[in-house]
Amino acid sequence: MSDTVRAPSPKRVLVLGGTSEIATAIVRELASSEPCEVVLAGRDAEALEAAAQRLRESGCGRVETLAMDARDTAGHRAVLARGVELLGQVDLVILAVGVLGERGGLPEDVPAAVEVLEVNVAGAGSLLLESARTLAGQGRGTVVVLSSVAAERPRASNAVYCASKAGLDALGQGLADALAPSGARVMVVRPGFVKTRMTRGLPVPAMASDPETVARATVRGLRRGARTVWAPEKLRWAMAIVRLMPHPLFVRLPL
Repeated sequence: MSDTVRAPSPKRVLVLGGTSEIATAIVRELASSEPCEVVLAGRDAEALEAAAQRLRESGCGRVETLAMDARDTAGHRAVLARGVELLGQVDLVILAVGVLGERGGLPEDVPAAVEVLEVNVAGAGSLLLESARTLAGQGRGTVVVLSSVAAERPRASNAVYCASKAGLDALGQGLADALAPSGARVMVVRPGFVKTRMTRGLPVPAMASDPETVARATVRGLRRGARTVWAPEKLRWAMAIVRLMPHPLFVRLPL
């Protein structure tokens, strides 16, 4: 009998929204305990390559980049096909596409608000559907959908963003049930306020976290086969209270 120990197969990860600080933190957390091969897909080629280089330096042996526009829904199937081609097979898709948009109630810039919906609902939703279709065809793999606690109960202070995340979150939850017989999975991650480039300059609320905290919670969720992950975990109970709160009291909560 041979004493040779076979090295573990690398986890093959496709990141849709490859410059996302949360998504790349998830990849680093995975790579800290198992080998990973990664494809980062996104619009900004220079930013993608910078993110890829940081992942290589953190221990990911192979990181490729791939051009993708979240708004180009007609091209999303080809993006997934190319990702599979580069990796051979996909174990994990991280869907990290999203923009924040204008804050402060009724948007002054309606076209910009519509663009938030186009990216966060139509674009991200199309990528989620194509990812689900791809993994169902493989009969295995997981899609991680980066949602938000904003999906739970929309606020007047950011109605468009909240509505967009609610739509994507609902699609992810529904597809989790639809994919179950195929062997593929969908896991929805609901972070609270995360200190990233996107939120820079905004007031930092209680229970704010950072990309690394969300990454650790996500990887724990993957390993236990969770359907929904909250980051931090205590947000689950805070939002249970918020969901049940009478509307006159809810609208008086601080922003």
